[in-house]
Amino acid sequence: MVIPTGEEVDDSLMARSSELGKYNIIGFVSIVDVDRARDFYRDTLGLRLVSEEPPFALVFDANGILIRLGMAKELPPAHGTVLGWQVPEIASTVKDLTQAGVRFERFAGMVQDELGIWTSPTGAKVAWFKDPDGNVLSVSEHPELKK
Repeated sequence: MVIPTGEEVDDSLMARSSELGKYNIIGFVSIVDVDRARDFYRDTLGLRLVSEEPPFALVFDANGILIRLGMAKELPPAHGTVLGWQVPEIASTVKDLTQAGVRFERFAGMVQDELGIWTSPTGAKVAWFKDPDGNVLSVSEHPELKK
């Protein structure tokens, strides 16, 4: 085995970046209560139901991004937010969702305003809520992305 010294490095062995950055992602969330999840994501959040694939998944279109709600017998332990939406005006989005019956979460140790919105040190604003199966979802506004 020959160890390259730097001058002898074979370019074909160099790590290359993937091209996944040019493709849309698909979000995956596990659900247990299929009927409640369908109603919540379609009727409350306003996502378009693309297909129902029992016993595997409900598939929704979220503004061109697919979200597969995997049908499970029980939920795996979740660690933090599983899905989030970047919105242009978080306060109006939170108010609209609240009127649709969504309850926003409050977390100890985080200073949140009267709507449940937390402002990060960078100025980004985030509010969290849960789907019928208890998955944590969020909406966020990012001033650094506004132009």
